[in-house]
Amino acid sequence: MEKFFKVNEHNSDMKKEVLAGITTFLTMAYIIAVNPSILSATGMDAGALVTATCLVAGLSTIFMGVYANLPFALASGMGLNAFFAYTVVLGMGEPWQVALAAVFVEGIIFIILSLTNVREAVVNSIPMNLKYAVTAGIGLFIAFLGFIGAGVVVNNDATLVGMGNLTAPTAIITFIGVIIITILYKKNVKGAILWGIVVSSLLAWGYALIAPEAAAYYNISLPTGIFKFESMAPIAGKLDFSYLTDSTKVWSFITVVFTFLFVDFFDTVGTLVGVASKANMLDKDGKLPGAGKALLVDAIATTAGAVAGVSTVTTYVESSAGVAQGGRTGLTAVTAGILFLVAMFFSPLFVAIPACATAPALIVVGFFMIENIAKVDFTDFTEGIPAFLTIALMPLTYSIGDGLTIGVIAYVVINLLVNLVSKEKKKISPVMVILGIVFIVKLVMTGIK
Repeated sequence: MEKFFKVNEHNSDMKKEVLAGITTFLTMAYIIAVNPSILSATGMDAGALVTATCLVAGLSTIFMGVYANLPFALASGMGLNAFFAYTVVLGMGEPWQVALAAVFVEGIIFIILSLTNVREAVVNSIPMNLKYAVTAGIGLFIAFLGFIGAGVVVNNDATLVGMGNLTAPTAIITFIGVIIITILYKKNVKGAILWGIVVSSLLAWGYALIAPEAAAYYNISLPTGIFKFESMAPIAGKLDFSYLTDSTKVWSFITVVFTFLFVDFFDTVGTLVGVASKANMLDKDGKLPGAGKALLVDAIATTAGAVAGVSTVTTYVESSAGVAQGGRTGLTAVTAGILFLVAMFFSPLFVAIPACATAPALIVVGFFMIENIAKVDFTDFTEGIPAFLTIALMPLTYSIGDGLTIGVIAYVVINLLVNLVSKEKKKISPVMVILGIVFIVKLVMTGIK
């Protein structure tokens, strides 16, 4: 094992690598509960989603370790699963089978980009401010979902949204969960988000034990067991490509594919560079050795994940927790991947975790993602206005795709017009212009749904 992963060459040892893998797993294990909670809103089977989430995360993370020899873990991406469920399926009214087909197509495109020099061209074409804005906007959107799941934010016919009942058990449990996660993070406890979910779930289940009828009203119920392996048959291999041959729906399909690709591609690149820089794994030119392999693993995992029945798979920034523990090689990833595979056999526990217990995780993850808003240059209006529109419209339209669409169009239109009246011309990437045209055509033909 040491010879295969070259542990000594990376100034590490077997014990450090294994402990780092356990740490990485603990920090991102919340996805096992959160992903089924989000995707099951589309009508997908929750038990099957637990198995698929664990299987895809486990195998793709092991693949990352063995093929790329990097200490990075993968799983269904936060934000991307919300886009899948709440924008594509519930918002646009598309069947989840079609959404899985879009994820599959996005993965194929990602594979092609990862195998060619087009990858660098695309990365360089998207303005950094817009990249930061997308991450921040998704953070707000995810937090919004958490507040809704907690009953903190509710529908209001007069004002569209309003404050819910903060004395309700769901709201109280959620706030306790957020406080616990915050304190644990302050104390540098590994797996803080996971522990927050565990404590919140225990509180919810305790409430169900004491007052089962009242708990049922809030969609809280006790687990039906502990050990069980759920079949993936209800969701695996259910991809529907019919929209590709339907002229009235193909534009919507293309937009969904591009949004998946955009967020996945740049989130992965940003995560790889960010985590690697913390571990001093970048070379003298600021590049990550093996980045091409890592991107290819990410792309293949997304494609395979769609076939298995889960939303876009991406490299997790929580991998930095394992890196901070000394993980430097693929052995860290292999360890984390094995733990994901073991978790497949505890589906009853994960299925019974209520929305108010996963809400703290969504709120805190949203907080982490919105940190990028500080990197946006709001002093330059040609950069700041498109970024602001992207950030604001993602939660306000309840659609990551619509926020991104308006942001790209605004960037292209504003900068082209400013170039016409300004002596100093800003260089606008042809890729951005093409994207802007595609999005405008999409809006004209289908409208924002």
